[in-house]
Amino acid sequence: MRALVQRVVSASVTVDNKLISEIGSGLLVFLGIKADDTQSDRDYLIKKILNLRIFSDQEDKMNKSIVDISGEMLLVSQFTLYGDCAKGNRPSFAKAMKPEQAKQCYDDFVQTLKQQYHAVKEGVFAAHMQVALVNDGPVTILIESKK
Repeated sequence: MRALVQRVVSASVTVDNKLISEIGSGLLVFLGIKADDTQSDRDYLIKKILNLRIFSDQEDKMNKSIVDISGEMLLVSQFTLYGDCAKGNRPSFAKAMKPEQAKQCYDDFVQTLKQQYHAVKEGVFAAHMQVALVNDGPVTILIESKK
């Protein structure tokens, strides 16, 4: 699994001109699921995301996590995180999990994350979404469950 984590002042997801989710200060997390990902990948990423210290403390150093600041989180599925552009100019998504299995894996990720953290909102799996954000910093971190 891959998570592209952005520290935001605000973020929102719109589908068909309808606002689906929005958050204030916190994290916007784009989640990509690879074909061979397991529950251990899920658990690793959730732990990393919740404990990632990218929020400023009193000395303006990145020492606080989303949990420490009680921020909000917006989770958005994004299979294109596994786009491979090594050959040619059109990305291959062969490494991404197939949509049917990915939906179940994504739902499991969301449910497990919500059991561990109170302020999680989400986009719509497999929908054509417009994601708006105000990146704070900017701070953008890529986390992978496998090397």
